[in-house]
Amino acid sequence: MNKAISVGQDIFWVGTNDLETHLFESLWSLPRGVAYNAYVILGEKTAAIDTVKSSQFDEYLEKVRTALSGRQLDYLVVNHMEPDHSGVITQLREAYPDVKIIGNAKTLPLLKGYYGIDSGVVQVADGETLDIGGHVLSFHAIPMVHWPESMVTYDAATKTLFSNDAFGGYGIHEGGLFDDEKSRVRWESEMLRYYATIVARFSASVQAALKKLGGLAIEKIYPSHGTLFRSDIAQVIELYDRWSKQETESGAVVVFGSMYGHTRQMAEEVTRGLSEGGVKTVCLHDASRSNLSYILSDAWRYRGLVILSCTYNMMLFPTVAAFCEKFQNSMPKKRSLGIAGSYSWSSGALPALRKFADEIKLDRVGPEVEVLTAPNAQNLEQCHLLGKNMAKAVSN
Repeated sequence: MNKAISVGQDIFWVGTNDLETHLFESLWSLPRGVAYNAYVILGEKTAAIDTVKSSQFDEYLEKVRTALSGRQLDYLVVNHMEPDHSGVITQLREAYPDVKIIGNAKTLPLLKGYYGIDSGVVQVADGETLDIGGHVLSFHAIPMVHWPESMVTYDAATKTLFSNDAFGGYGIHEGGLFDDEKSRVRWESEMLRYYATIVARFSASVQAALKKLGGLAIEKIYPSHGTLFRSDIAQVIELYDRWSKQETESGAVVVFGSMYGHTRQMAEEVTRGLSEGGVKTVCLHDASRSNLSYILSDAWRYRGLVILSCTYNMMLFPTVAAFCEKFQNSMPKKRSLGIAGSYSWSSGALPALRKFADEIKLDRVGPEVEVLTAPNAQNLEQCHLLGKNMAKAVSN
């Protein structure tokens, strides 16, 4: 992946693989790294689409130079100002001082704020076009997918949508760039994890963007992270449509926080009830061991959610609290929720989970179980019943 790669008629991928960053946005685990996809288009004029993270500049610049083959860079299109895509704008301008930077009205204040750049900038309106000779680029705002200035660029000549963070996913390119060069299960799981952690909060905006872009004749989708799509774009559009409509699959996620194993016993009994109730997909997550991104990904995918927490200093166990806070921020709908808690000397977990459940407004499944110290046989029977009741709820 050390050279520019042709990905279409006069279009080159000049992105990079990042295996050094441990946590995306200092939050989300990257066991398979992350790719920053950037592109160069050659016409009578030349245009770059986005850049990469600052630590990747040397490799990126070498690829840009390879793609340009000695030509100057005329335009840089900034679809999104987040620094993992705009991080080398200053250095790129030093390499190509005459490059004109293209962005929308909401891009420009961020461009100045991050990099002090306010000259040589071209503001484009929603739907405006730029003819670079052989390629006509049009710019389409998709606000809050997932920043206010977010936009996509469409190349009419090749029917390619440069989709910014939309349709993006975690993971580096392990050889192939395209959907027809990879296993679907591999790219889809990382795309869902990216959606659940980065985009889910803005699902209503995703629906608006899908409707808005539906009039374009799109044959290829090239996002800023993850897999490039050229073989079957309908599959990825269908995924985004389903996820943003919050159409869940039959299955359940059980999330627990346990210091000494007693709440874990409760959680395992819930999973037995789910399994005996006929649920074949049950995801059990210890909130202290599973990275939050994987819990959120499963919770966005499946219809049932059961949260169990021990009490920690009269509050929710911290890792469970972190999950609840982030999941609530995603504004989930169309799901069923069950809760249970345990304590030793002061109740706290279950009352906090009740407050969370009241606020999140998902369909409630009982019984609510609260255990003093270690669960007894009756407590475990109640946990088992909670699992069986949840099985009925997610099977409807």
